[in-house]
Amino acid sequence: MSGKGAPELSVRNVSDLRVAVIAAQWHDKVMDGLVNGALRALRDLGIDEPTLIRVPGSFELPVAAKVLAGRGYDAVVALGVVIRGGTPHFDYVCQGVTQGLTQVSVETGVPVGFGVLTCDTEEQALDRAGLEGSTEDKGHEAVTAAVATAATLRSVSEPWH
Repeated sequence: MSGKGAPELSVRNVSDLRVAVIAAQWHDKVMDGLVNGALRALRDLGIDEPTLIRVPGSFELPVAAKVLAGRGYDAVVALGVVIRGGTPHFDYVCQGVTQGLTQVSVETGVPVGFGVLTCDTEEQALDRAGLEGSTEDKGHEAVTAAVATAATLRSVSEPWH
């Protein structure tokens, strides 16, 4: 099971954080589950007015994350799904999205929650989408990880020079 060993994150006093969620538009049912899980996590954390934007596909997530990270958001959450097909397209998209989102986070210092499902089948994606009957809720998990990281970074004081 892929979720085995996940940490129990305790996140408090984050209602003032600005969080943006970027969601791809491919695979409506899976994306609806991911977005709903992300928005539920934000409500659970007391973040009542997140920004939600939609982009065409997962490949467009990094550029949107970069723009939002530069506009003062404390955390950005990227949601998408790429399902393996019969060509190398899957590998190129997954690699590009993963590297792009990592680059945004490292270059900007803004945590980017990785809620991009990279699955062999639609059934695997549905099982991770946070829908009724799913075993995992990756939208919720991506928000919690990004906000927990933002809270941790906020708690670190600037070094003395």
